[in-house]
Amino acid sequence: MSRAATELPAATQAFLARPHTATLTTLRPDGTPHVTPVRFTIDTVTGLARVTTRAGARKARNVAAGGRAAHVALCQADGFRWVTLEGRATVTDDPVRLTEAVRRYTARYGAAPPAPPDLAVIEIAVDHVLTLNL
Repeated sequence: MSRAATELPAATQAFLARPHTATLTTLRPDGTPHVTPVRFTIDTVTGLARVTTRAGARKARNVAAGGRAAHVALCQADGFRWVTLEGRATVTDDPVRLTEAVRRYTARYGAAPPAPPDLAVIEIAVDHVLTLNL
C-alpha cells in the first residue's frame, strides 16, 4: 500500500515506533545503489525521517551530492512485514537540527546515538510510503 507519511494508519505508526534497524539506500556518484543499515526516527506529523551519521560517511556524501542521489529509500522490515519511506534527503550539521535528531533517537532506542566529531543528520522529507502486511 502506498500513502503519504502524514496519513499512516495506527498499525504502521506503531511498527515504525519499534526500535528496529532499517536500511538506507542512496545512490553513489556512478548511479549504483549504496545500502547500509541505520537507525532512524520518523515524525509522522511532519513526514520527516532522520538518520544520524558522520558527515564523511558514504551515505551522507551521496545525499550531499544532490540531484538524483538525494532521493533515498529507508526500509524497516520484520519478517514479511515492512515499511519503506521514500523522499528527498538533505544532510546538515546544524546544531538545532542535530539536537532534535539525537533527542528523537534517544527516545526511540533508549540510548544516545554515537557522537563522532563530524556528527550530521540526514533528513528525509518523506513523500511516498509503501507497506506490506501492516
